[in-house]
Amino acid sequence: MTVLADLTTSTEAFETTSPQLLEAASARVLETQVFEARESAVRSYCRAFPVLLASARGTTLIAEDGTQYVDFFSGAGALNYGHNHEHIKRQVVAHLEGDGLLHALDFHTAAKREFLDRFAREILEPRGLNHRVQFCGSTGTDAVEAALKLARKHTGRTQVIAFSGAYHGVSRGSLAATADLSLRKVAGTHLGDVTHLPFPIGPRGPFPTMDLLEQYLGDDLSGVDVPAAVILEVVQMEGGVYRIPDADLRRLRDICDRYGIVLIVDEIQAGCGRTGGFFSFEQAGIVPDLITVSKSIGGLGLPMSILLIREGLDSWQAGDHPGTFRGNQLAFVAACGALDLWRSQTFLDQARDGAELLRSFWESHPLPGVEVRCEGHAIGIDLTHAGGRQAADSVVGWCFERGLIVESTGRDKAVLKLLPALTMEPEVLRYGCELIHEALRTALSR
Repeated sequence: MTVLADLTTSTEAFETTSPQLLEAASARVLETQVFEARESAVRSYCRAFPVLLASARGTTLIAEDGTQYVDFFSGAGALNYGHNHEHIKRQVVAHLEGDGLLHALDFHTAAKREFLDRFAREILEPRGLNHRVQFCGSTGTDAVEAALKLARKHTGRTQVIAFSGAYHGVSRGSLAATADLSLRKVAGTHLGDVTHLPFPIGPRGPFPTMDLLEQYLGDDLSGVDVPAAVILEVVQMEGGVYRIPDADLRRLRDICDRYGIVLIVDEIQAGCGRTGGFFSFEQAGIVPDLITVSKSIGGLGLPMSILLIREGLDSWQAGDHPGTFRGNQLAFVAACGALDLWRSQTFLDQARDGAELLRSFWESHPLPGVEVRCEGHAIGIDLTHAGGRQAADSVVGWCFERGLIVESTGRDKAVLKLLPALTMEPEVLRYGCELIHEALRTALSR
């Protein structure tokens, strides 16, 4: 039986055997009591998706009781190549079986050497990027912290400009650049030295942000200092899947050049092929000064984050930004396995065709009051004017009950964010879109 047949059968079973599923749900409550008793209240995703997951393969999550779920979440963008990709997994298993190093801080290692050499030759150089690679702590927020620190150190300035709708992490420096007020309140301390400007495109339409920035910087009575850096996501993912217009990004590059401002592009969720090219900024034809990369760079979802530093900006002294886990050897191995995919025409064709399938499906299935934004394998379905958060929550729950996991994001969590793996089979991709579309029609008919 195919994956799609398994999933269809699972959906049919839901419709016809709900008493048995209710009994199974009661059993799951007992199985998950330890989480209620011992895990911190800070947990979140498990509240929206109350299931005990046990395994995964490809684009399917499998619960302990055998229930299968189509994954349109992909670990919030950390699993662009799916779960346990066979080729990448073989590289990791071989490293383990050969007693390869697992922890090495920033020692020179064979695994790091291979990653540095191949990443430069296969990803950076073909895109005209001469950046050095800094290995940061294991999460994306540490790459952002390093970028902000380096920009301030290099320029001798302190101020940073960020944008409304931005998400850059929740450690203190990155949280200061994050726009979400609910997250900022939790900091419990002052988050200063960051000025937020309206993103050039958002829920209220376009905004002349670059005109405003030029006016601030060109007026010595504006009250706004020339900043050390401007940081942005080219495609705001948590903000609702909004891409800055190419012309605005090119103009921002020019402004930064004229005023000696470091341009930081956050590729943590939008990169590694998620929104089209390997990097989301490629289509605008610009070169950022600093680039933060994490999530899917680790190949299998293994923790890894890096900061790419343009030639001439590597102003660090040895040990300026240390970290115990900045040398994740397994992640280096998995990352090289993922790089193999980027040399495969089969993979490139599949990723291209999948993105086109997503775009064509949602463009040909419009719904009243619903705006759909398509960026490669990132789709934002905006329900702000079609039921808002209540409708989005309804769709998320309806899909989960029928074997598909998708999350909501954006202002008031009113945007469905579809993040299927770049490797998802076309029939499963279409099946998932059809299921989500049915959930939308059901929610909007209430």
